[in-house]
Amino acid sequence: MLSIDYANCLAERVGVHGIDPDALAPGSEAVEGLAALTRKLRTTRGKGWERWRDLHIDPMRSEHLGAIKPLVERLRGRFDNMVVLGIGGSALGNIALQSALNPPTHNLLPADKRSGPRMFVVDNVDPMHFGAVLDYVQAVDPKLERTLFNVISKSGETAETAAQFMVIRDLLRKHGRKGGGEGGHVVAVTDPAKGTMRQICNAEGYPTLPVPDGVGGRFSVLSPVGLFSAAMCGIDIDGLLDGAASMDEPTSREDMTTNPAAMIAFLLVELAQRKGKVNHVMMPYSNHLYLLADWFRQLWAESLGKRQSLSGEEVFAGFTPIKALGTTDQHSQVQLYREGPNDKVFCLLEVESMPDADVTIPRGLGVEAIAYLEGKSMLGLLNAEKRATEYALLESQRPNFTIRFPKIDAFHVGQFIFLWEMVTAYAGLMLNIDAYDQPAVELGKQATFGLMGRAGYEKHLRAVEAALAPTARVIKS
Repeated sequence: MLSIDYANCLAERVGVHGIDPDALAPGSEAVEGLAALTRKLRTTRGKGWERWRDLHIDPMRSEHLGAIKPLVERLRGRFDNMVVLGIGGSALGNIALQSALNPPTHNLLPADKRSGPRMFVVDNVDPMHFGAVLDYVQAVDPKLERTLFNVISKSGETAETAAQFMVIRDLLRKHGRKGGGEGGHVVAVTDPAKGTMRQICNAEGYPTLPVPDGVGGRFSVLSPVGLFSAAMCGIDIDGLLDGAASMDEPTSREDMTTNPAAMIAFLLVELAQRKGKVNHVMMPYSNHLYLLADWFRQLWAESLGKRQSLSGEEVFAGFTPIKALGTTDQHSQVQLYREGPNDKVFCLLEVESMPDADVTIPRGLGVEAIAYLEGKSMLGLLNAEKRATEYALLESQRPNFTIRFPKIDAFHVGQFIFLWEMVTAYAGLMLNIDAYDQPAVELGKQATFGLMGRAGYEKHLRAVEAALAPTARVIKS
């Protein structure tokens, strides 16, 4: 199991910048309050937008795996490339799983050394980036005979994914490739019953997997949204769900001192509201875990950044998630972290064992100044660097806590994902906001529709033009 060491968030370690340990004593206001929130979460599980909490248990688990596994088996061996089209929650989880659980050189390996096709996630409409991916795919597969496109969109109307899909569909047709049916090159993950993409899939005969009702994008990685591409690339999706299931009971305990999700939520919300620590840095000490911090950033920012409380008060809630990488950012960020504004809490991710990947530093160079490294393991050095940073942050009274992975595998990544989803659920309740909507995102979408000429959005075009009217305040260099 993952372990959480939070001693460095307490006043006995970081003085006035930490939490009084008495706040965690039995019967304290915090302990009683978190127990009440745990009981409340028990009543909302599986309802409304909390269906993500049941993705790892039956019947949802069996339904999803029963659809994913036969499809993956049917497609296995047919494709050398897979291009995932999605954005936000339809992309970040897929990227994080691939980065965490396959080697960084996955796409460079020969077919007999890879655990599945090369995988590219195109989560932006930057034409240079999109074009470069398509150019590469066509360079290694000129007629797109061995390339699969996985389009992920619940509605089919997200402008970025819709544009990508329209390009891909046209490209397949130009090469004489089918999208759907036997021998097709498109798999869609979309609404099972309604929406524009559902209509397209029905008309074109694309095989589909469901975006489950009541599961928002940023909570969807353990659904077919993230599991299909993971399974195609050889990731153990049963292990991911087993890990999530194993974290269910600990994150449901009423005693916050034994509930890792309740404890992390309390630390982060309390340190923000009472100590001004409104910036939350996730700093993995493993490149494999680095893009899980990207997934966390969307989860934390979009869930908790809300103008209004549930009671309609203007609260401007939320915290700013930041990602860093140990040891890289010890040399680029720690100067700021230690001597800049003391407005941050640091979540350090440590890995205890890398049995198949550790490297022993050779002996015999004969240079006295670095002889101390001889015979040591690279993981030992990495974790010494982490421990040293933890100490340096402590010396500057910067609150921090550590999440330790026994090792990096599907089980522990599944634990981590479910843990942070539960942390977010607790934090939403503590802030008295709706952690499942994202009203501020909609205005940008509507403005994009107006700017691109979609009928019915003319007022948004006019609003954009009025607000961004040309002025003389432009510097041309």
